Amino acid sequence: MRPAVPRTPPPAPPEETAAQDWQPTRALGRALLLIGLLLVAAALFGRVDLVVLAVPFAVSVAWGLSRRPTAVPGLRLATSEEYATEGSSLTTTLTMANRDVVAYDIAIARTQHSAWLDLTAEGSGAKPDRPVVAALDRNEAAAVVLAGPAKRWGRHSIGPAAAVAAACGGLLACRAVVTGSLGFKVFPVTDPFAAEDAMPRAAGLVGQHRSRRQGEGGELAGVRVFGPGDRLRRIDWRTTLRTQQLHVARTLSDRDADVVLVLDLLAEAGTSGGTGGASSVMDITVRASAAIAEHYLTVGDRISMIEYGSSARRLRPASGRRQYMTALEWLLDVSSRQVVRTPGESRMSEAISPNALVVVMTPLLDARSADMVAGLARAGRSVVTVDTLPPGLVPTVTGPWTSSALGIWQLERANTIGQLREHGVPVVAWAGAGSLDLVLRDVARMAGRAQGARR
Repeated sequence: MRPAVPRTPPPAPPEETAAQDWQPTRALGRALLLIGLLLVAAALFGRVDLVVLAVPFAVSVAWGLSRRPTAVPGLRLATSEEYATEGSSLTTTLTMANRDVVAYDIAIARTQHSAWLDLTAEGSGAKPDRPVVAALDRNEAAAVVLAGPAKRWGRHSIGPAAAVAAACGGLLACRAVVTGSLGFKVFPVTDPFAAEDAMPRAAGLVGQHRSRRQGEGGELAGVRVFGPGDRLRRIDWRTTLRTQQLHVARTLSDRDADVVLVLDLLAEAGTSGGTGGASSVMDITVRASAAIAEHYLTVGDRISMIEYGSSARRLRPASGRRQYMTALEWLLDVSSRQVVRTPGESRMSEAISPNALVVVMTPLLDARSADMVAGLARAGRSVVTVDTLPPGLVPTVTGPWTSSALGIWQLERANTIGQLREHGVPVVAWAGAGSLDLVLRDVARMAGRAQGARR
C-alpha cells in the first residue's frame, strides 16, 4: 500500500550551512587581490590595458564560483571483521564519495591506526597514514582497501579518518570530514599445550580426569568380592572362576576439576616484538594463560582467572566454549600498571576453592609475588608456578657495574625459586606443550600423600 500523502523530499541544506562547509582558499584571495590591484592601478593612472588584463581573472573567478558545491564529501570506514588472532590479516575499506552535483577537483583522505596493525594500501603498498588523493566527478566514489596482519594481541583501532576536498578550480575547500574509529579485538595466539597427567584434586561430579575416589569410571582400581548393589556388568569372570566366588572390578571415578589462573601483573620486563619477534612478560603471561585455558576447557574443566595487581579483576569459574571466548575477552584488558596496594594472600586464598589447581603466571621480579605464591601453598592449595620471565633478558641501561649487579640479581632470584620449591611449589618455565606434565605429576603425588596422612 502506498501512503495517502506523497512523501516530501529531504530538505536542501540551508545556505548558511553550505557557506560554513565550504570556505575560500588562498587561491581565491590571491585572485581577488590581483584583480583589485589591477583595477585600482587602472583608475589611478588611467590605464585601460590594466582593465583588459584584469578581465580574464575576473571572468575565471566568476565562472568558477558560478557552480558552488553544497555538500561535503562522504567518507566511510568499513570492515567485515571484528576480531582476529595474532598474525592473521585484517581488511578495511576507506571510501570517499562525491554526493554533490558539482565535480571535485581533488579529494584527499587520510587515516591513522594502531602501531600493532601493519596495514598497507592494496595495489600501491602505501601506508594508510599517507594521504590518498582522487579526483571525484559528481556521484562518483573511490575506495582504498587497507590490508595487513595484526602483530600483537589487544584491543586495536583503525581511524579516525579525515577527508577534505577542493572545488571551483581550487577556489573553495570544504571543512574536514572526520569519521569514527573501528575497534578490533586481536586474540592471543595459543601455543599447542596438553597436560596428560591427572589433576591433583579432581572434585567435580563428571569429567575426564581420573580421581582417587572409587566410582563409575574407566580406570581399574582392583578387584573385590561381589556385594549388594553391584552391577552384573562389573563382574570379573576370571577371578570368579579361579576363586569360585563372585568378584567385581573396582574403578576410579572420572571427575572434572577447577583450574584457577593467577596472573601476576606487578612488573613488566622485556620488549614486545609481536608475532615472530621477542616476547615480554605480558606476552608470555597472556599467551600461556590462553593456551592453558583452552586445553582445560576442551576437556570439560572449569576455569577462572584472577589478576594479582592494582585492578584485581576476577573471572568467575565456568566451563565450555562460551567461557573460552569470555576468557579471551578478559585477557585483552590485561596490562601492567603502577601498583600501590595488592590484595592480601588470605583474601585470595578464600576466593579459591580448596580442591582447585592454582596456576600462577609470574616473572618473580617482585618480592610480593613470591610471598603470594608461598601464602597460597601454606593455605593448602595445589600451586604450580609458571615462570614468565623471557629468556636471555638483559638490562637496557648498562654501566660499569651492570654485569656484577645482574649476576647478584640472578643468584637472588634463583634462591627465591629454590625456597619456593622447598615449600612444595614447583616452578617451571613456559615452553608450550608438555610444560606442566612433570610438575602436575609431582603435585598430584604430594596431594595424594597429604590426603593419605589426613586419613
